[in-house]
Amino acid sequence: MTNPLKLSDTTFRDAHQSLMATRLRTEDMAALAERMDSVGFHSMEVWGGATFDAATRFLMEDPWERLRTLKSLLPNTPLSMLLRGQSLVGYRTYADDVVDAFVDRSAENGIDVFRVFDALNYEPNLERAASAVKRAGRHLQLTICYTVTGEGRMGGPIYNLDYYMSKARALRDMGADSICIKDMGGLLAPYDAYDLVSAVKSEIDLPLQLHCHYTSGMASMSALKAVEAGLDVLDVCLAPLALRTSQPAVEPIAVALMGGERDPGVDIEAILDIGDDLEAVLPKYAEHMQTTRSAVIDARVLSHQIPGGMASNMTSQLREAGAIDRLAEVLAEIPKTRADLGFPPLVTPMSQMVGAQAVSNVLFGRYASMSEPVKEYLRGGYGKPVSPVSQELVDKLAETDGQDAPPAPDRPGETLAPELEAAREAVSDLTSDIDDALIYALYPQTGERFLRIKHGLERPPDPAAPSAPAPQPEQAPSDAPPRSTRARRFNVFVGGRFFEVEVDPVGGPALSGPPSPPSAPPLAQAAAPPSRAAEPAQGQVAVPAPMPGILVSLAVSVGDEVKTGDPLLVLEAMKMQNTIPSPADGAVESLPVPPGAQVMREQTLAVIKTEG
Repeated sequence: MTNPLKLSDTTFRDAHQSLMATRLRTEDMAALAERMDSVGFHSMEVWGGATFDAATRFLMEDPWERLRTLKSLLPNTPLSMLLRGQSLVGYRTYADDVVDAFVDRSAENGIDVFRVFDALNYEPNLERAASAVKRAGRHLQLTICYTVTGEGRMGGPIYNLDYYMSKARALRDMGADSICIKDMGGLLAPYDAYDLVSAVKSEIDLPLQLHCHYTSGMASMSALKAVEAGLDVLDVCLAPLALRTSQPAVEPIAVALMGGERDPGVDIEAILDIGDDLEAVLPKYAEHMQTTRSAVIDARVLSHQIPGGMASNMTSQLREAGAIDRLAEVLAEIPKTRADLGFPPLVTPMSQMVGAQAVSNVLFGRYASMSEPVKEYLRGGYGKPVSPVSQELVDKLAETDGQDAPPAPDRPGETLAPELEAAREAVSDLTSDIDDALIYALYPQTGERFLRIKHGLERPPDPAAPSAPAPQPEQAPSDAPPRSTRARRFNVFVGGRFFEVEVDPVGGPALSGPPSPPSAPPLAQAAAPPSRAAEPAQGQVAVPAPMPGILVSLAVSVGDEVKTGDPLLVLEAMKMQNTIPSPADGAVESLPVPPGAQVMREQTLAVIKTEG
């Protein structure tokens, strides 16, 4: 072997994110990790992307502990993570102090290689994270997100070879230790891969890595052409979690190159044995596996361009919303929404924005409601769009913002006030751990719930219980103090009836020790799920949740007068925050769901009393 191809494994991160909505648990990774360490991988991607969110939102696992566990089991293999630039592992732009602290703690807990990208390929959004990685003394891999427009191939007025070469030069000049071409939609055609890799390698003297998804069926062909053009590192994964919307399988790639000058030299027999053990684990995740199509490939991705992780999450979220039968309409709407927003690359958080907006457009009418992140994107809060956005949307936003909106900043992060100390203070009654504070800073609603469970102040959800959320209490009186993080849940039995209550001490230190283990059945089994929107009485208009989510905040109080279209509350659904407007003129009669509560589709969130 004179020039072996290096292989980076994604099984513990992007592979299960793409095929099973990021649900692979740490215990099942740990069972394989020690043997993976001896296979001969150049690196292993084990963290970042959606793994941080899914661990705290769904699995009730500490993502920092997962990283420490894998680092201890993989001492000989560099660990890499995917970092969304100024958006870190979240869905908005975070303040610089949160970026600095997150990168520092990620390095301290075990990350060796930081793959940093921006959803718009907007270099200013990479600057702060790149500087933090350099300060931490870790490998900085800067990333070009690959996409195309309506042509289906590299070229046209936007995403042509000149565009990608200009990005590669910019990343080199920013101090990248290596560059990654990230083809999240499986759109990179084989001969385009050859031309692009050849051009970059001829001018940029840095290691070049390719990350591509199999969605369209081209990834293995594109990978081989990229290898022929001089690619240094290729992302692959174990066969049980390969293909479909995931990465190419390592096994055929390794065999195809065996004996030649690009032979990666990995232990095929060991990989096959580990793959068999992974195959045996996967049936327990059957409900999350994406098996809605018979075909292994989705040729229509060349039109809708949905990346793997977005596809698996959108399918599950449409199913939860009772709208899976409208998936075809959503897929047809996505390219239209993307064009309206200036053809951004469909990668987090832009993929979530476009996908959630397309769902909203199908279910409720085109742009009848715009999510808060889409509004912020149109204001320039995520950076400069690749091409002009729809003037109709700009005008629609101007009606809300007024004509005196400030100009968009060159680097959105520099306009944000520090956030870390406020996050530490918000959880100070729970923990002083900086890693915990960062969980809250990234996800205030789901993060706080996870921390309360982690520190024994709230019971974890019963995995065997129905997925509907637990009943929510009546709204507290308007003069009630806000609930603190010292509040703890207790089981109360009265005359054979079971209640769960929260007790919040008035002042003083937090209650010592964790609450007693519950002796009652899990709450989801002991009480009925919340009711859907009841038929309103005459003169009342109920405001239902359009889909499952979390009620983030209220914009009104009981008794407030509202006009049609006035904001009532903010609901997080499909990982995007959406303002729910009043459907009628009147007064707010009730707000039966408190902020922070999980809600189900059609659950009543507000009741408006009208004059009729």
